[in-house]
Amino acid sequence: MKNTFGNAVSLTIFGESHGPAVGAVLDGLAAGLPVDEAAIAAALDRRRARGDGLSTARTEADEVEFLSGVYEGHTTGTAVTLMIRNLNTRSGDYAKTAGLLRPGHADFTAHAKYEGWQDARGGGHFSGRLTAASVAAGALCETVLRQLGVRVCTHIAACAGVEDAPLSSARPAPGHFALLDPGREAAMQEAIRAAGRDGDSVGGILETIVTGLPAGIGEPWFDSVESELAHLMFSIPACKGLEFGAGFRFAGMRGSEANDPFTMRDGRVVTATNRNGGINGGITNGMPLVFRTVIKPT
Repeated sequence: MKNTFGNAVSLTIFGESHGPAVGAVLDGLAAGLPVDEAAIAAALDRRRARGDGLSTARTEADEVEFLSGVYEGHTTGTAVTLMIRNLNTRSGDYAKTAGLLRPGHADFTAHAKYEGWQDARGGGHFSGRLTAASVAAGALCETVLRQLGVRVCTHIAACAGVEDAPLSSARPAPGHFALLDPGREAAMQEAIRAAGRDGDSVGGILETIVTGLPAGIGEPWFDSVESELAHLMFSIPACKGLEFGAGFRFAGMRGSEANDPFTMRDGRVVTATNRNGGINGGITNGMPLVFRTVIKPT
């Protein structure tokens, strides 16, 4: 099993859904970088289920404990190890399905790969619970990126057939859901609850924009920006689709429509449109990086 991503900076995740804890190890960070524990807590709170019928019934405090690599609010240059204890496991909830292969889950594939030695409680290592560790590690890295002028923003482009307003430079409006148009939250929540009343679930689309990236980041071919991000996005449980810029809409365009003409603005090269999502030849072109991910229903 491979649990590590990255080279110069690497992320390793560990733990199981119903084990003592989940966590992450960030290695390769320079010494002296700020560790904003309040920002990490806020990111985990956005991820956290609230037992309100809109996501999993499992609720966790998700308090981060730093075991190494952090001292007096800054990185020390050694591996940063963070841990989040599992306090609400309720393994008994899975007793009836312990010997069953749930459709759409990793029960069968886990059994085929690990020959029955996997921890099946709550999905074990395949559970979305492990995203708590990834979110905590990501929030730490985001603090560093913000100092460099890089901003990462995501909104729910669509959920249960209800669409948000189109992506713009506007910040998401305050609310329980990350939406550009808060007026659509009630309809989205009702669609989720309606599926829940039927004993069913829904999927959705997330749209992300990254601003502040300079031109020239990435490599052609195997280490392209698209390749690296796809590797990361598809590591998120239930992610089943990814597109950059216009994505699959390119199939219905002519070349003259798909191109992004170059122009000058404030003394630098920019593109008049951004259908390619800020990437040409696997390398950033300085425009906002835009991609969309599809999350299947549980």
